Amino acid sequence: MKLAAIDIGSNAARLLVSEVSIDEEGRPSFTRVNLTRVPLRLGFDVFDTGGISDKKKTLLLQTIRAFSYLLQAYEVSQFKACATSAMRESSNAAEIIDLIKNETGIQIEIISGNDEASFIYENHIAESLDNNRAYLYVDVGGGSTEITFFANNEMVFKDSFDIGTIRILQNKVSQSAWQEMKDTLKKQTEGYDKVITIGSGGNINKIYTLSKQKDMKPLHLDVLVSFLKVLGDLSIADRINIYKMREDRADVIVPALQIYVNVMRWSGSEEIYVPKIGLADGLVQHLWKEMNEKNNQQTSSLQR
Repeated sequence: MKLAAIDIGSNAARLLVSEVSIDEEGRPSFTRVNLTRVPLRLGFDVFDTGGISDKKKTLLLQTIRAFSYLLQAYEVSQFKACATSAMRESSNAAEIIDLIKNETGIQIEIISGNDEASFIYENHIAESLDNNRAYLYVDVGGGSTEITFFANNEMVFKDSFDIGTIRILQNKVSQSAWQEMKDTLKKQTEGYDKVITIGSGGNINKIYTLSKQKDMKPLHLDVLVSFLKVLGDLSIADRINIYKMREDRADVIVPALQIYVNVMRWSGSEEIYVPKIGLADGLVQHLWKEMNEKNNQQTSSLQR
């Protein structure tokens, strides 16, 4: 069975197609079949003017139409389409959602920051690691950062902060927003030793690749600090030429590092795992769970 997720973020829109297989004990595994990313950068419109421009609206419609063809080509059984920070704040989001529904048949759901954090947590990476450690899921996007704290085999807290890479580039993040994140992290992680960060998003994946770290070993905080200094001293053009980055990665990678470094320092974390997960992966797993729950309910009804 193939399932898919569409994630419309502040920096890019993504379509993830995953194949689900079941082992002998009934446990599912998810294999990425295709990941398509389109750098729409909706946040540059929304965080500046409050709405999505006609040009970006057209590009978004064209992107979703292309995604709909890919869903058919891959014979996807079911899919989930969600939008995050930029669409949450866009004054014309409802109009655009109606347009896309009428033109493509795809219904987009705008999810809250807390829901976004929950979907990312659906990946349950921490459950396969050392149970004696505390784990901080951190997903840095263009408009917001989602954080979930996991310790003693349970979720301790989750939160979403309006601190993202595009907001930072546009000077839209206040000192009070940074202070709120700092106070929350220090309070929620107090008393926990050896907090391990689990990072998701394109920027931390790029840093992991540049670090040449292998075998899924974690990166030390010092590595992130070093990259922050080196990349921060370079122009965007130099980041593109020296590190072979796309332009839409080269401008946001420094503010992303600022967020990761601050989060790790405020939570007392010195290591970060980068398992190449994201919101789309969590959406696929959530969709699978919803399908199973629905099937179980139908089976129970028939048995009664």
